[in-house]
Amino acid sequence: MAERSTAAVDVADTSGDKPLTAQAGQATNDGAEAESVTGTDQDTARTGDQPAAVADTKPPELHSGHKLARRYRLEECVTRLDGFSSWRAVDEKLRRAVGVHILPADHPRARPVLSAARSAALLGDPRFVQVLDAVEENDLVYVVHEWLPDATELTAVLANGPLEPHDAYQLVSQVSQAMAAAHREGLSHLRLNPSSVLRTESGQYRIRGLAVMAALRGITSEHPQRTDTEAIGALLYAALTQRWPYESDAYGLSGLPKDIGMIPPDQVRAGVHRGLSELAMRALVNDGATASRQEPACTTPEELAKAVTAIPRIRPPETSFTSPPPYQRTGFQQGSYGQPPSRNGGAPARAAAVPAPPPPLQSRTGRALKWCVSGLLIAALGLGSWQLADTLLQNEGPDTQENTQPESGKQKKPVPKPIKIDSATEFSPLSSSPVAGSRDPASHAVDGDPGTAWVTYQFRGWANFGNLPSRADGSGLVVDLGSVQDVSEVQASMYRAGQTAEVLAADPATSNPTTLSAFPQRLSKLEKAGSSLSVKVDKPVKTRYVLIHITELPSDGSGDGYRGGISEIKVNG
Repeated sequence: MAERSTAAVDVADTSGDKPLTAQAGQATNDGAEAESVTGTDQDTARTGDQPAAVADTKPPELHSGHKLARRYRLEECVTRLDGFSSWRAVDEKLRRAVGVHILPADHPRARPVLSAARSAALLGDPRFVQVLDAVEENDLVYVVHEWLPDATELTAVLANGPLEPHDAYQLVSQVSQAMAAAHREGLSHLRLNPSSVLRTESGQYRIRGLAVMAALRGITSEHPQRTDTEAIGALLYAALTQRWPYESDAYGLSGLPKDIGMIPPDQVRAGVHRGLSELAMRALVNDGATASRQEPACTTPEELAKAVTAIPRIRPPETSFTSPPPYQRTGFQQGSYGQPPSRNGGAPARAAAVPAPPPPLQSRTGRALKWCVSGLLIAALGLGSWQLADTLLQNEGPDTQENTQPESGKQKKPVPKPIKIDSATEFSPLSSSPVAGSRDPASHAVDGDPGTAWVTYQFRGWANFGNLPSRADGSGLVVDLGSVQDVSEVQASMYRAGQTAEVLAADPATSNPTTLSAFPQRLSKLEKAGSSLSVKVDKPVKTRYVLIHITELPSDGSGDGYRGGISEIKVNG
């Protein structure tokens, strides 16, 4: 349940959902029935979200274990609503958890969802939960996005109480800046609420469902920037007061009392930061109930982000250390602590001092006992020293060198011997050409010259080879040893540090392996490598082909470019 609540897909919470205003931009304007909400429509914005009706559309009949694109294995259905379903799944190629939205291809919102997902994927801002794939295949449309098991929904965070001023400041600052960046690219959220904001263990906030959430629910708006700004104001209001800023309850939070209108957060709860309280009111649509300083309203995330920076810096709370409890005397000790007060209210009477016990072993018997113990220790030490010296003298002689030789039954561990490499080829099973994706031949990695290397092309936007379908299995080099050998050690000098790689071996009976499944023997786990990758196995592995498998590339310093490669490979038996 913890995993579902913290990293579930962005439409899992549908009960009590009170959207503010909404807009999906171009993503929802290509033929789908959509709910249109304006920035000033109080009834729709504050009393409930009624998604557009979808006539005679049923969610696809899927089940746990079903695979999409022979890659994404469905694990748990999180939502079934309006003809679509949302799942927690596993990407078997990259061995990681993902979230998946699935719709029938003839669903009236299928095209808007595809358009919204592809637009959001191009943003590439790490402050948003990333869209990894958007595909139409076999009468289905599905969107794959990140799954963050170490993050917590803001809904769950607020269930424990309001945020400290510094945490609330970080929330409104990070979310407003992220949405300002999205609007500069023409993207809006339209369903920004406590269920769509996640807080990671490091204190960073991530926003999920950019454009896609509104497209799935068929929501549009005439004023998307005002919509998202009001939503951020509601998040800040809830963070400061643990109350939803409208009359109805939502997201596990109680609404404001009826018939009193919207009142500032510092009038709802004592101790609320004055500047943050005024900022929340400036962002909300509140019928003129602006902050007392009469600052102008913030109508865009950009304006709200600038207003946040104008607030004096809010320091994080100091770490408190609990002092240890004062020393308490036990019941048999006498003194002034713990004594009942006198009848007349004065100080307690001081008890009579108890004489200290005499030091131990000061009597005649004690002194005799000390001398006996000392004598026994001296005798034991003398006997032990004599036995040790006698043993050392016996060991000196012509047989000393023979005794120092290893026992005949023990054998030295054999020294690894280099295995001659016959050839090396690039691993790219899904590419149309075996060398598509590299600029230097694979032979440079086995020519014995560390100055040459096999180097990939530059892939842009994504570390996993540009997120290209032709590189879904990653890449790397396959080393051919010429015949089946006993492999105990593999050493690879990496062209650039930071590549995510592993070492695999093919089955001895396999000839010319071309797929990832042809390398079932794992010699190392998948992890980020430094400037070199070295693997030793306890028991030699029989194989002819060894694969240095690379799944992610490091940045090449150009901003959004990624490139990797291998300089030299050595295999020992």
